[in-house]
Amino acid sequence: MPVDAERTGYLDEDYKIVLRDLRQEYRVRTRDGEGWEPFLAIESFSLDVKGGEFVSIVGPSGCGKSTLLDILAGLSRATSGSIAIDGKEVTGPALDRGIVMQGYALFPWRTVRKNVEFGLEMKGLPPAERLEISSRYIELVNLTGFEDRYPHELSGGMKQRVAIARALAYDPEVLLMDEPFAAVDAQTRETLQDELMRIWEKTRKTIVFVTHSIDEAILLADRVVVMSPNPGRIREVVEIELPRPRTNREMRVSRDFAAVRQTVWENLQETGGRSAPEAFPEPRISPGFAGKLAVADARLAASS
Repeated sequence: MPVDAERTGYLDEDYKIVLRDLRQEYRVRTRDGEGWEPFLAIESFSLDVKGGEFVSIVGPSGCGKSTLLDILAGLSRATSGSIAIDGKEVTGPALDRGIVMQGYALFPWRTVRKNVEFGLEMKGLPPAERLEISSRYIELVNLTGFEDRYPHELSGGMKQRVAIARALAYDPEVLLMDEPFAAVDAQTRETLQDELMRIWEKTRKTIVFVTHSIDEAILLADRVVVMSPNPGRIREVVEIELPRPRTNREMRVSRDFAAVRQTVWENLQETGGRSAPEAFPEPRISPGFAGKLAVADARLAASS
């Protein structure tokens, strides 16, 4: 439903995403395992993201980066605060947000093309239109010729390209990316970073990108949000004024890049503090939600 601008105090057409005073609290086991206690993951988190902007989020392990992305995706509900995309409150998952995670999350029984077409089937597009759109995005991620391959026949980098193409194909307003390149080798990671920058230049999607890598955050983003340890808050927002288009090769020898990296690094060093308890895993797609995806996919297959 529309966000009440007078009640919340914000509504600006210049912003695609508006987060206000987010707080996320969980109940976790006590150290002795005999009871439960509250654990505050995120507190007083407010951020505005403009349409077409690329925002990276960095912070210590366990600071709530992925929790924040889960809330943005609608996979978790914040304890308090509000999130709006295009002035509409986020209350659950929807096709206005695409999600790319580090585990690929591809359907192993579907080919590259069928994986890319999944969101298009959910939208009810006819086969001919799905074919045209999936071909375009498969070409965009440089996988032409691999349309009929299954995930087990692909390298890690290729699987991640499929995940990106699938997320982009149904034309979401916002792309949420949670450590998408963490599982691949360093050389492939740099290639995928360069590919993502090329794709972003073409599509100008609004992207929120979570990473542990300072270099990756700066290379890709217009702004880097530095989070403090638990409870996760914004310590600093660093504007990245490096010229675009950017490449790994150019940035590695750039003095300006090194200066920005030092700024982000110093902010991270000043965060200090403790990490989340080992007993508290950051939320991912729940088994129930994964089951719903599988059921939806089976129903689509049966009706096609």
